[in-house]
Amino acid sequence: MTVPAISEMNVAGKRLLVRADLNVPMSEGRVTDATRITRFAEGMKPLLAKGARLVILTHFGRPKGQVMPEMSVDALRPTLAEALGVDVAFCSTSSGPEAERAASALKDGEAVLMENVRFDSREEANDSGLGALFARLGDIYVNDAFSTAHRAHASTEAVAHLMPAAAGPLMMEEITALQNALEAPQSPAIAIVGGAKVSTKIAVLKNLVKKLDGVIIGGGMANTFLFADGAPMGASLHEPDQVATVEEIRRLAAENDCTLHLPADVACGAEFKAGAAMSLVPADKCPSDQMILDAGPQAVASFKAALETAKTILWNGPLGAFEIPPFDKATTELAKKAAELTRNGKAVSVAGGGDTVSALIHAGVKDDFTYVSSAGGAFLEWLEGKTLPGIAALMRSEIAA
Repeated sequence: MTVPAISEMNVAGKRLLVRADLNVPMSEGRVTDATRITRFAEGMKPLLAKGARLVILTHFGRPKGQVMPEMSVDALRPTLAEALGVDVAFCSTSSGPEAERAASALKDGEAVLMENVRFDSREEANDSGLGALFARLGDIYVNDAFSTAHRAHASTEAVAHLMPAAAGPLMMEEITALQNALEAPQSPAIAIVGGAKVSTKIAVLKNLVKKLDGVIIGGGMANTFLFADGAPMGASLHEPDQVATVEEIRRLAAENDCTLHLPADVACGAEFKAGAAMSLVPADKCPSDQMILDAGPQAVASFKAALETAKTILWNGPLGAFEIPPFDKATTELAKKAAELTRNGKAVSVAGGGDTVSALIHAGVKDDFTYVSSAGGAFLEWLEGKTLPGIAALMRSEIAA
């Protein structure tokens, strides 16, 4: 996959129409976690230093095409300005004459933040007319929001067909990391796939078993695999209607020489709450009045041994109810093992998905992974092997000079 990168282009004096994802958590009008803004700014500062003029588009929340003052992105401006190291102007609309005047007024090294693109109902409809209005705001379109690349919206897809376009620094970083982990991984490559339901990860599992050497399956979805083998489930979450899917995934894995790793033992509890009494039993011996809430110590030892052989580790989804101790052990121990292998230079590790990131933070190892994706849906669709509209549009675009 070849995507034009803005870092390789002449940006001096050019208005860069940058699609960012500055959808950060806020409380009482103040940013509570500025990570996304900080990471975005780190990539933009070198462009500003080269004389680029930034016209920044972002969404915030889900106003559903309505103007909602509490979702105005003006509240993000102080944090963004501090991160960029320059004053950031604000425009109360994201398209039309007022927006065009604000964009045209910029001088080299300056930036303007446009109002929430989702205040306009045409944005999520991928309206070509709105895309054309956006295109009037800049000389080069830059998509730096991988987390929205799976959305075909006016500011991520339509506009990219109407002007020279390129990927921003964050977008390139994400694409490179994911390509290295999934499309051209160092072998052996092993994925850890967890989460509650097989039904939500069917496409992910089918794609991974065709490309990797092994897949460790945990969380509630492992229960459905165990159920397919005849194991009693007690009160455990599982999906009887997905047994045929499990068999298909197993067939695909066998055809592609991919080893599926399932828990040999499990941690059960009678209650889904912190501090609940835990019993460790073989995977096929769940008591009738209990539920499987984590992988057991034998499973963890087996999973660690599998990771020891890996040169590439890809992680999506926790292995148990990690938010409820003591059922966080499998997730935490495996996260620490993957982090250790990464620190020692034995493996490249890439993780993504909201729960996955939370689990790595819980284990205290998020910063030890080679790359942690902040994207949710886009990361999942990439794992499914889908072409993301926002990236496809960049590949088809006229490349800027």
